[in-house]
Amino acid sequence: MLVHLLAEKTCVEEFLSVLEQEAQAMKSGLFAELPLLTGRKAGLLDRMAALDRARESAQVARGFEPGRAGADAAAAADGEASLAAWTALVELAQQAKACNRRNGAMVYSQLDFTQNALHYLQASAQPFYGPDGIRKAASAAGTRLAVG
Repeated sequence: MLVHLLAEKTCVEEFLSVLEQEAQAMKSGLFAELPLLTGRKAGLLDRMAALDRARESAQVARGFEPGRAGADAAAAADGEASLAAWTALVELAQQAKACNRRNGAMVYSQLDFTQNALHYLQASAQPFYGPDGIRKAASAAGTRLAVG
């Protein structure tokens, strides 16, 4: 049981690291990094699911019921090291859930901000800026905001 628990714990710790990288990328406005991080998250979620299934199969093979109650009992029956690893795994999983929710809230906040900005810019009959970044004046003459 301990081998399964330690493998899951390591995977969840790696997932937490990616969640923190994702949060930092969003805070820093490095949105181009998000697709790579999302891919890593998806891979880790798949790995966590496989590790969970393997652990649960091992606990059932030892005569414990599937699910949380069976895992609690199996870890307790396996000794202090397994119980400590199980407790740490449960705590890490709760942290990961909270961090994933935080990141989701950050994503939706950014989406809301972007949508509101687009609505504001598109609200007038004439847009403030054209596709080329030139400010549209009422007379349709453009003024460059930045030269570069």
